[in-house]
Formats: sequence, C-alpha cells, structure tokens
Amino acid sequence: MSGKTQADRPAYRSKEPDAAGYYAYSAAEDTVWGALFDRQMDYLPGRVAPDYLAGVEALGLTRAHVPQVREIDARLAGLTGAGVEGVPAIIPPSRFFELLSQKKFPVATFLRRREEMDYIEEPDIFHEVFGHCPLLTNPAYAAFIEKFGKLGATLGKPYSWRLFRLFWFTVEFGMIRTPDGLRAFGAGIVSSPAEAEHATSGRAEMLDFDLMTIFRTPYRIDILQPVYFVIDSFEQIEAALDADIAGMIDEAKRLGDLPPRFEAAA
Repeated sequence: MSGKTQADRPAYRSKEPDAAGYYAYSAAEDTVWGALFDRQMDYLPGRVAPDYLAGVEALGLTRAHVPQVREIDARLAGLTGAGVEGVPAIIPPSRFFELLSQKKFPVATFLRRREEMDYIEEPDIFHEVFGHCPLLTNPAYAAFIEKFGKLGATLGKPYSWRLFRLFWFTVEFGMIRTPDGLRAFGAGIVSSPAEAEHATSGRAEMLDFDLMTIFRTPYRIDILQPVYFVIDSFEQIEAALDADIAGMIDEAKRLGDLPPRFEAAA
C-alpha cells in the first residue's frame, strides 16, 4: 500500500484519438481492463439484469483489450441506433444532455490505474463502456436515454439538478425486478465490486420507482448507496418521461427534500 491518497496521485488525462479515430492503450492498460472485466464477469451473473449480460455479448466485449470507442459506436448503431462519443471525463451539463438527446452516450477515454482498481471519483472508460453501454443494446432503455437527454436540453439549468437525481437512481444505480428476483442494471453497480455486493446483499433499502420520491431524494457520490429504486421494466422508465416532468420538479422543490439517508460529507 503506497500511503498516497487519491489527491496525491497524478490527475487522469483524457486520451485523444488519432486521425482514424482510434485511441492508443498500452499493454499495461489492456491488462488492467482484463482484470476488471474478469472480476466483474465472474461476480455479476445472477446479480444483474439478463439484458445487461446479453448486451455485453452483443457488443463483443472481452477481457482481451480496452475497447475502441468507434467500434462500440458502430455496434450500437446497428443494434438500436444508439452510439457513444469520446469526451473528457467531465463535460458541461448542456453538452451532456445534447449528446444523450442524439442517443449518444458520452464516454471518458482514460482508464484507471491498477492501484485504483476498486474506486475512482471520475468515470473512466471501464465504467462508461462496461457499465453503461451494454444496456444501450436494449431498445426501450436506449429510448429512455434519448428522451431524458431531450428533456434536459429543453428544460435547462433550473431543472437539471433534479433530473440528475433521476439519472443517478436509474442509469447509475437502478435495480429491476425479474422473474428470478431483484437484479442490478445501473452502471455504478455493475462496474463496482463493492457496490454490486452491497446492492444485491439484501441489506440495502429498496423502494419502488416513483418520480416524485426520486426528485426529493438527495444522494452522495462517495459512499455505498443507502437506498435503491426498483423498476419493473425499461419500458416503465421510458413511459415515465411522458409525464409533466417540469411540473413534478416544481412540486418537488416546493415540498423540499426528504431527510437524507446518510451523514453529511466531512
């Protein structure tokens, strides 16, 4: 153990593509990808939505090497019309919503270091591709992402914070009912061994998917989630966006936040 904190380590830098659109990854980075891939694929069966595992196969993800953004983009285009675009790890909300409205998921292009295999604060390509992209092979889920982006782009900044709560409790940390029981589908769960164990352990609180409750529920990004929302299907969350979302967020603001299920950050 090095004794260094994350703040002490060099910052991650986004990779830039070459003229053909390819990103250069080293043999060491391929090895880290393979170790992350193996660990999660050994653990996730029986804990994640079948649609997710089918998506991993449909995208041709393997342990062999870090996947190329352009190859994932092409596969998704052929399957659901969705796609991905390489971006810096953090982009402005307006750009985020714009990409989603085009059915394009933004993908950070750097990969975490071996000493930070378990957790990094910024999303890396493992989180983005392994976590998010498999479900973009599901038509209803891809449609949800597109509608969410259009909604965010239309409503603008006054509504974006609570829209991000919906994103957090579905796209990042969502759970779904299946004939075999509760399964994870959120990228923050499927790409994290600690979160996957916590979410499927039976110890965490599970609530039925409800937009008003989600818009009033605060969260922290740096802890295991104390509560998860459970959907019945991806069609359910796509249809949910046909509601008067602006009106619901206005009402959520009027009512105020529900009591946090966590301690305040230090």
